[in-house]
Formats: sequence, structure tokens, C-alpha cells
Amino acid sequence: MNSTGIYEQLITQLIEQNLNRDSFYVGERQLETGEATTWLSRFLTKLIEVVMESVPQSPDRISEQIELANTIIHWLSKHIKDPELISDNLLDSQGRILTALFDKKNPISADLPKYVESIMPLTGLSQSELFSGSNAEPSIDNELQREIKSSDKIYWLVSFIKWSGIRIFKRELEEFARSGKQLKVITTSYMGATDAKAIEFLAALPNTEVKLSYNTNRERLHAKSYLFLRDTGFHTGYIGSSNLSHSALTSGLEWNLKITSQEIPHIIDKSVSTFETYWESPDFESFDGKAESRDKLTQALREAKGHFDSSTTQYYFDIKPYSHQQAILAKLQVERELHQRYRNLVVAATGTGKTIISAFDFARFYQANPSAKFMFIAHREEILKQAQGAYRGVLKNSTFGELWVGNNKPSKYQHLFVSIQSLNNQINTLQLSQDYFDYIVIDEVHHIAANSYRSVLTHFQPKILLGLTATPDRHDGEDILTDFCNVIAAEIRLPEAINQRHLCPFQYFAIDDNTDLTRIPWSRGRYDVAELTRLYTYNDHRVMQILQSLDEIVTDISQMRALAFCVSKEHAVFMAQKFTLKGIACGVLTSDNSGERELQQQRLKSEQINVLFVVDMFNEGVDIPELDTLLFLRPTESLTIFLQQLGRGLRLTEDKECCTILDFVGNSRPEYDFTQKFRALVGKTNQSIDKEIKQGFPHLPIGCRIELQEKTQAMILKNISNATLNKSRLINLINNYPHITSLPLTLTNFLHINPNFTVEDIYKIKLGKFGGWSRLVTQCHSIIEPNLTDELASAYYRAINNRLLICTSVSYLRFLLKLCNNNFTFSEKDNSDKQFQLFALMCHYDFWDKSGPTLGFDSLSQSLQALRHPLLQDELSEVLSLLIDRLDINEFDMPNMQNSRMPSSPIKMHVRHPKEHILVAFGDSRFDKKSSSREGVLKIADMNAELLFVTLNKCETQFSPTTMYHDYAISPCLFHWQTQNSAKPTSGKGLGYIQQQQTNKTILLFVREQAKDENGRTMGFVSFGPVTFVKSEGSQPMNITWKLAHDMPAYLWHETAKLAVG
Repeated sequence: MNSTGIYEQLITQLIEQNLNRDSFYVGERQLETGEATTWLSRFLTKLIEVVMESVPQSPDRISEQIELANTIIHWLSKHIKDPELISDNLLDSQGRILTALFDKKNPISADLPKYVESIMPLTGLSQSELFSGSNAEPSIDNELQREIKSSDKIYWLVSFIKWSGIRIFKRELEEFARSGKQLKVITTSYMGATDAKAIEFLAALPNTEVKLSYNTNRERLHAKSYLFLRDTGFHTGYIGSSNLSHSALTSGLEWNLKITSQEIPHIIDKSVSTFETYWESPDFESFDGKAESRDKLTQALREAKGHFDSSTTQYYFDIKPYSHQQAILAKLQVERELHQRYRNLVVAATGTGKTIISAFDFARFYQANPSAKFMFIAHREEILKQAQGAYRGVLKNSTFGELWVGNNKPSKYQHLFVSIQSLNNQINTLQLSQDYFDYIVIDEVHHIAANSYRSVLTHFQPKILLGLTATPDRHDGEDILTDFCNVIAAEIRLPEAINQRHLCPFQYFAIDDNTDLTRIPWSRGRYDVAELTRLYTYNDHRVMQILQSLDEIVTDISQMRALAFCVSKEHAVFMAQKFTLKGIACGVLTSDNSGERELQQQRLKSEQINVLFVVDMFNEGVDIPELDTLLFLRPTESLTIFLQQLGRGLRLTEDKECCTILDFVGNSRPEYDFTQKFRALVGKTNQSIDKEIKQGFPHLPIGCRIELQEKTQAMILKNISNATLNKSRLINLINNYPHITSLPLTLTNFLHINPNFTVEDIYKIKLGKFGGWSRLVTQCHSIIEPNLTDELASAYYRAINNRLLICTSVSYLRFLLKLCNNNFTFSEKDNSDKQFQLFALMCHYDFWDKSGPTLGFDSLSQSLQALRHPLLQDELSEVLSLLIDRLDINEFDMPNMQNSRMPSSPIKMHVRHPKEHILVAFGDSRFDKKSSSREGVLKIADMNAELLFVTLNKCETQFSPTTMYHDYAISPCLFHWQTQNSAKPTSGKGLGYIQQQQTNKTILLFVREQAKDENGRTMGFVSFGPVTFVKSEGSQPMNITWKLAHDMPAYLWHETAKLAVG
């Protein structure tokens, strides 16, 4: 191998011999279990092709090649001892290719050979092809006509549909639909390009369904895909640039790639699965051809073309929460039901639907409390009117709520949308009792520092107080959380909001500014402001670098609308002066001219200035959706403030493509947390953030990009490495703890003083073969703990680190906490509750991981009593309290299946358990015998049940397109699962799945994202509960669609719905 560059191939013995490892860097990685089948099969395919080609030319060449193929099949069948392989796959010696199979008794045509010739695509069914409109290839419209004629199902996905395109295939589509075959079409009203006549024609066809997206501002569907599915399994598809129009299909310079299931089955499978995921999405609505649908389509097409008719009644949209909003609603429910906290704060960037979330939350409360009195407080009439409209839409009540602002006066005081000014003017006159309102919402709740808001908070004591803000910092610098039980109940993460098109994408550039911040003093979680000011002010070299970077990155500075965050007033004034000297129009907003806030915003909005320099504490009131550039001219230590500042530039506008972010980064102190900053930008991923950086951020939100200069990347990675909690650093922190605070040294207090660390971080650290908080503290203080054996300390560490940190079941964690606090006293006679007995057995396996008799225990109570040790029990009790307090997932019992022999289960829905807990719960692990189950399917014969354990990402270190889409969510209630390779729909386990309802078999689905989390711990499984069979396709393996008895948890939608976008 002489050519340098990148490769992706198996290393053969010959390649290994020829690799000169002394002279060349040789990049290589280990083949993983999840991808081995595909890689080895692909390798053998090429090898066998070479072997077949090497057979000498002769009149008997085909026969000799067939004989060689059969010899290989014979050898393979002996190797795997599968006689069916011979009978199923030995080739006929005559070398013929099957091209058709039709019934002669009821022929589809009088001349079957001629019929087959007329419907067979000229490019065949097995080989891919690129259609580019060249003279040498068949026309794509003619080829599509043949595809239609020969298909059993057709799925089309296009941006728009013209009548000129449909009429090309009018006859073929009519014949196809009349024959009882299925046609599904997805399109949009984007730009008003679709012809209503084309949609109405398609919807009128029998066995045909059409769905459209009307929300084209958020759902900009540009894909073009034509899928043709056949009962024979010879599927084809066309993916490319052609919409359904005459010009695109006949005369345009379009490229369309034909794909086949015989050549690239994983692409066909992904295309079909993606279509089905879109089809089940609420973003696409059915068009039934009735008057209401026609009116809605007509109006949508008119508006998409820019024609608005105020006299036309707005078509009705059924408002539903998006997945990230559902997750917020679930967290609010947890705060109240689990933690008994009823003063809740929701933090979310402007534009992400905070008001809609509050409306859905109140709707849930209102349904349970129909006479509830409600008040929504804001400081502007516009906000109140928008909120009233949102609540009316969610509640489907066009008369809900009265406005109390300006000249609007309420008459009933039952459901109010009130300005803070109006409320304060009348609060004493009305003499409303403290508990008059049951539910109060305060919008932009960071204003509560003002006396007007304080009086309201002091006077009213509702059952629920909900605060909404994009800025969880009070104007007076005090902590807003003190008014909300000292916690943020829920946050909408920026990546989720961007993926849902509520915020615009960003392009983030981290630029080295050649400053050294390591010598700047650090206190109370931030750099010294005076020293930063001294470093940045009058630093002409840094200014020139900022200007040069702007010129290189920004399209046109004269049309830019930028907000620049400075460290101090002096810094802001200095930067404005320098920019002005360079001819860049700019302004300054600090405490000295805060009265000019509206003026400066308007100047920036109208492009009278291109940059507004602000100081952090005054950026809250800056709300300019047109902002397209952000300049971070100082380090932002607080992640909350950084995200708040970032959110200023992510507001959506019609013509804003993205927000450009320039972050000028110096050589930072190890206390400065880059990890959380980039984690917040990337979103949820099980990959470590340093790996994300090294790989160029492959998991960013849709349309986003992070660019790090080479020097900047090296500096950031070094900072992350230095900031990572290791054994020596943790020991130093414990030893220095008394010098920082007078609080007792407990795990809870330690984590409070060091908020960047988690319980997981502490338990990653090992001292010898195991670790643990007590072990760390005793070693640091040279304490010898009596009666503490390594065996017992190891059992505690194993239980906490490997089991409890991945468990999110409040019922189990509370049981264990009570058991621990009762000195592990458990009597099986006194605890007749089956659930408690199983919890106790789970506890046994959490700590000991072996059956009781193997360890010499005669009973479960004896096993638990062996866990008694005051120091370790104190540690366990504290860890369990921390884990319970941070829970943000609600659990509930599994629904009882009709005619099921399943007992009630201690495994709760939607929470995570180690697999060992599940094996105990369903009787596969008992006290006297530990389960040996390692497979993905477990049969529980005496319960007539089967447990499916699904790992979504089977290949952890690489993106694996051939295994990535075996198991995934189609919709919140539908799940696609691929069986074991041996399953057939005609017999055995495959037939058993199909006949599930006839045999009353209970099938339970358990899902996890991947085998290991980013800390290297084995991930637990989340219970999705009982599923029922919907349909299956294929054989060996079968692809089965299950229907969930209860929608899957919203917090797992992004990971589970692999084919959804956002």
C-alpha cells in the first residue's frame, strides 16, 4: 500500500505484512460486534466476485461458476450445520434468472410475457443507477411509469406537487389505486407551489392517502423521494432533486439516484422507515378532500404566496405540545407529585413556547379542578393578549379569560390576564384573600425584584405558582430561586429548541485572542472584573484581532446587527471608540445610560448602528429578534448567563439564516468550565465532550456549526483535561475543604461547594480496586475504620456505582433508603407484600451480585443484615437522598394486560432500572439462583411472557448505517424492532409474535440508548411497558412494528426516534 490518505477496509494478512509501521502512521480501530457481520460479508462478496471472474472463458463458464458457487454453499452449510442452507440456496445448474411470477388461472393479462415486458423497469430491479438526463439513459418519467405499474405499495415524499407532473402518471396511478394497492403521498404548502387540483386528484383515488405540512415556516421539507415497494421484496426508490412537476421530470437538469433493496438494502430500509416516521408525525395532516380540507389547503397556498385575506376565517390548528415541551410538562408534574414543590420556575429562551407550556400545564390542573381561579401576570398588554390567545387555543375555549390592562376591565375575576400595574392599583381595593387564586403564572419573572411584583408574591398564596423566564437572574442581583423552592423546575435546552425550529441555528467560532487569563484572580466562581478590564482595555492588538475576525467571518459588517458583551463599562466604551475609528457604527448600553435602552435597541434594529456594546448585568432587556451576530468579548463564567446571552441572537425572523457567534478565548484558568459550555451547545449525547471536540462536533443541533482554531482547540482540550476530576485533585479538594467553609464535610455539602461535580464524578474515582465517599474521606484524614472489611466496602461501592447511580425508580430508591435507615432489618414473614420482597431481593443482588447460597447466606434477611455498618450506611443514606432529590421522571405502574398471567410488577414504567432488577422482578433471578440471561429476548414461560431488551446504538464507537436503524421509534406509540436473524413469519418464534393476540402472550419492551454511558457504566433499561403486534415485514430477520400501551417517555424521544428530524 503506497498511497497515503484515509482508508476503511479490513486488514488482511498481506496488508499487515506490507504496512511499514516504522515510516508511516497507521490508523486502525477494532472491529466491533455490532458491525462485524456487515464488514465480513462485504469483504467476502468482493472476494467471491474476484473468484468468479477468475473462472476461465469457455462455453461451460457459466456452469463452472454455478458449480463453484454451490461448492461454497455446501462448505458453508457444513460449517454452521444448517442443512436448510443447501436446500434453500443451491443454484440451478442452467443459470437462469427469475423475472416474474403470475397466476395462470386468473391471469392479470392475456399476454403475460408482453405484460411483464411493459412493467419491468428498463434499469432493472437489482442495480442502482444515476439519472442525470443524459442521452444514453432512459427518461425518468418513463421509468417511473413502469415502477408504478409493477409496485404493490408506493410512498412519495416531495416538497410540492404540480398538476403538470401528476398528469404524466394519471393513467398509471388510477389503475394502480383501482387494483387495491396502497399509495401514500406526503407534501407541503411551501411557497404555495403545490397545485390544489393535484392534491384533490390524489385524495380522490381509492386506497390513497395524502398528508400535508401547512406549517412551512417551521417544517421546510425539501426532500424528494419516490419509493416503490413490492411483495416480492425487490424494492426500488428514487432520491434526488425532482419534485412532481413536468419540467423537473422531463426537461430539467436534475439528478436522481435510483436505489434498490438488492444492492443497498439498508438505504431502502432507512428510506421506508423515515417515510413511516414522517407519516406518523403530527406535523403532517391528512387531506381527505372534504370541504374543510379543501378550504384549509386553499387558504394555506394563498398565504404561502403572500396573499392574506383578513375576512377569511383562519383555519383551525389543533395545538399539541412538542416533545421537548412534553418533557417540561412531565418535569413540572414530578416537582409537584414527587417533591411536593408547588412554586415552580421554568427557564427557556424567548421564542421556545413558554406560554404554551404554561397553558398545557394549567389545562391539566383545570381538568382536575374545574372551578379553579386563575391569573396570568405580565408587564405588557401585547404579552397578555398573546397569552390569552394561547390559552384559548389550548383549552379550546374561545371565551376563556378576561383581559385586565389599560381600558380592559374584568367582570368576574375568575380567569384573568392582568398587567402588574393594573393589579397593584386595585389589589387593596378588591380585598382578595390570599388563597383566592388557585393557579398564578408570572411571565418574565426575573422582574420580581421590583416592589410591584414583591407585593403580589407576598399577598397571594396559590396552590401553584408558575414562573416563566429566559433570564433566571433578578435585576437586583439576588437569587430568583429563593422564590421557587431553590430549584429550576425545568429548562428547555437550546439544542432541543433549535431542532424543533423554535430558534435559529448558530455558527460558533472560538478564536484565540492571545491573552493569558491564568494569572487573573478567581473568586466565588468568576474572574476578577477589575483585572479583566485592565487586561482588555487599551489592548489594541486584541482589538485588531477582533476586527480582523469580523471581516473574515461576517458577510457584510455594514449590514450586521451585533450585540457585544463586555466585562465592564470602561471596556464597553473603549471598544465602541475603537470600532467608531474604524468606521463601524456602534453604540454603548451600560448602567450610565440605561434609560436609552429602547433608543439603542431601535437604532440597532434599523441598522443605524451595527454593534451595541453591553455589560452583562444589563443585557437582559435587550430583545432584538433581528440580531444576527454575537460577540463574546469576555469570558462568561456562568453557564446560565452564557445561554441567556446566546438566546438573544437565536430569535427567528423571516430572513435570518443563522446567528454568527464569535467567542474570543484566552488561555483560561482550570476553574473555567468549558465542558458544561460545550455540552449545552451540543445537547444530549452519550459521548464525552472532549471526544466531541476532537471529532469536530458531529452531534450538534440541525444547521449548527462550531469552529475551533487549532490553537484554541488545543487550549480548550488542555483546560478540560486539567479540570477533569481525578484522584489527586479530589483528595486535594477534600483536604482543602475546611479552609473554604465551616460546614461539616458531607457528600452533600461537598457537592454544593463544588457545583461542577456530580455524584457520578465522585464514584468514578477508585482507590485501589474500588472507591466511595467514605473511603476517600477516611484515607484523606488517615482514619482507620474498625470492623470494615474490603469485601463489605467493595459491595457498597459496587451497589452505588454500578446499580443505584443508574436507577431512577423513586419507589425502589425510597424502599432502599428506608431499609438502610432501619439498619437493614427485613423479615420476609413481616413483609408479605410481594413488591417489597422483590425490592429486597434486588437489593441483595445490587450489593452482592451472587446468589445467597453461593455466599453462604441461608436467607434474604441474613444477606441484608450483613450490610450493617454505621459509616457505610450513612454514606448510602446520603447518596440515596441526593438521587431521590434530583429525580425528574415520573414513574407509574405497568398497565394490566387483558387475560395476562403477569403479576403486578415492581418495575415501573418510564424509569430506568439495571437489567438485574428486571430479571429479579420477573422471577428469572431468585435468591438461590442468579439468572444467566445475556440475550436480548427472555421468555418467562410460567407467565406466558417475553421480555425484549433493546440497545438502540449497537456499535458505540462508530456510526453504523447497517445496524443503526434496526430498532427505533416510528412515533410516540409505535416502535420498530428487528428480530433475531433466525426468525421467520411462518414458524417458530416469528409466527409466535404474529399470533400474539391469539395466544394472549404478554410482550414487554425495555430500551436503553447504548451498552455503556459516558462514564463507562453499564446503562440500565427504561421500561416502555406492554406492546402489541401491529405488522411485520421480511424474514430472517423479521421487522416488526409494535404498538405501545402507553406513549414512550418524552425525554427519550430524541434518542429513540432516530429517523425523526429534531
